[in-house]
Amino acid sequence: MTIADRWLLPDGIEEVLPPEARKVEHIRREVLDLYASWGYDLVIPPHIEFLESLTAGSGSDLELMTFKVTDQLSGRTLGLRADTTPAVARMDAHTLRQDGPVRLCYAGSVFHTRPATLTASRTPIQLGAELYGHFGLESDLEVISLMLETLALSGICQPSVDLGHVGIFRQLVKMAGISSEGEAKLFDALQRKDIGEMQALITGITVPEAGRMLMALPELCGDISVLDIARKELAQAPAEVLEAINSLAALAERVSALYPAISLYFDLGELRGYNYHTDVVFAAYVPGEGQAVAKGGRYDGIGAAFGRSRPATGFSADLKVLLRLGSYEEPERTGAILAPLDVDPEIVRQLRAQGERVINQLSDNTDGESRKYRRILKHVDGNWQVISADSI
Repeated sequence: MTIADRWLLPDGIEEVLPPEARKVEHIRREVLDLYASWGYDLVIPPHIEFLESLTAGSGSDLELMTFKVTDQLSGRTLGLRADTTPAVARMDAHTLRQDGPVRLCYAGSVFHTRPATLTASRTPIQLGAELYGHFGLESDLEVISLMLETLALSGICQPSVDLGHVGIFRQLVKMAGISSEGEAKLFDALQRKDIGEMQALITGITVPEAGRMLMALPELCGDISVLDIARKELAQAPAEVLEAINSLAALAERVSALYPAISLYFDLGELRGYNYHTDVVFAAYVPGEGQAVAKGGRYDGIGAAFGRSRPATGFSADLKVLLRLGSYEEPERTGAILAPLDVDPEIVRQLRAQGERVINQLSDNTDGESRKYRRILKHVDGNWQVISADSI
């Protein structure tokens, strides 16, 4: 790399400059204050940990997204975190070890070896909230509600929310007696809605009725009426499947009651985070954006990798994406005040304590410095006063 090229950044990695950086920080603080008002305590996991901790319980996808380095002290492989949730789960299971519900939140950069999409950042500012120690409708509803409140704060007020349940596919695969290798292939085909490949994969299974129900999953998507169709199509499935459908219906009813302007969409073939999630999954979308702007779901048992299995649900979003797609505006600030060289320092301290932005003049001959500011401190009639620069 030549000297002339040293300013270049790798693809997908960007810097945030003023005034955008202040906007990012302002909304970050507002979001964390929102989470605190709901009882969520802030945690700050380390950016780098042993690879085994960062990828525990999350399958191979997260490991592929993780930058890896060798620890010069231990010789073990370290990773830069690509997702904050495993680190927060470790904190709940191993470090905090509290009984009952625990609510934790976070906001910080993560690092991806590859962008999630062609235009995505490889250094998202991931924010999110996790609720541990409770299994049931109430905690799922709370996390979805907090996700919607987060979007509303950023100016995204009417997203579409997709709901699914990975347990339905798991139970049907179990009923069909499909091997782990076959399950992985069928999962991949279902995500691509490749009906032909799915048919080929289930041909010859020992429980034909399970195969028929698996083939129905790609079509079980739409508004809430699809749940009634699912009850009929999957009537011969294990009892857990009907329980999953009923739990989705109950959750949808509660979400609609709280947020009547939100449109709900159901997709029983959507297996987002299949190797990670265990139950209800959800995602929020806005028109014109192909990827979810926020997503989450239940991931019970992840703490088992750290010695303490706990029910868990949560969501996350990229703060950069929320700012790009939302209409968030930070509160308007009055212009900065220029303080001349001979100003009383105590006057400057008082103004800054009142929330004013005061810039010290560096020299009398700084070219055009005074013209950059709308207000200036000036000694008038024996007192320092803030006056308009236009009046000079």
